[in-house]
Amino acid sequence: MLNRRQVVATLLRNREGLVVVSGLGSSTYDVAAAGDNDKNFYLWGAMGGAAMLGLGIAIAQPRVPVLVVTGDGEMLMGMGSFSTMALQNPPNLTIAVLDNGLFGETGGQTTHTAGVTDLAKVAQGCGIPEVHEIKIDSDVAAFAGKVHDPGKGLTVAIFKISQDLPPRVMTSRSGPVLVDRTRRALGLPMS
Repeated sequence: MLNRRQVVATLLRNREGLVVVSGLGSSTYDVAAAGDNDKNFYLWGAMGGAAMLGLGIAIAQPRVPVLVVTGDGEMLMGMGSFSTMALQNPPNLTIAVLDNGLFGETGGQTTHTAGVTDLAKVAQGCGIPEVHEIKIDSDVAAFAGKVHDPGKGLTVAIFKISQDLPPRVMTSRSGPVLVDRTRRALGLPMS
């Protein structure tokens, strides 16, 4: 099984213009541990919403590569987002699902991906054009170069990670602060 922090650090290495949306809990701690950045948008408290927020940014900023880093629990909450993403098909959007088969934020209960639900097959069934299931480090490194290309095509990658939960790395939890800094980093007018 892959180490979640190493996976995220590899995906964010040499990130240049990449915008990163992280989902609730552990994926946010992982993105923050890889290095805070004004183009990191940490989505606190909106379980199931990271993929759709990433989709919105990808549509609004078609020349900017957008990476959503989220967990299996969050994608189970928002599985319908796969269909909407496939319909919109933004070429600059990548969804990285860190799948450890656990709801890490609510006590470590087993998720459906630990037994009956295969998120890669769900994504394919919804029409996502490129889907990967990644289980070894060399595949992480090979995949990482693709997330920076805004023309590579809509992609979902399911990373099979260990169930270890490393220490939390906290960031700002202020929605207005996070929105303003991301808008500023993208050169957008302030609200």
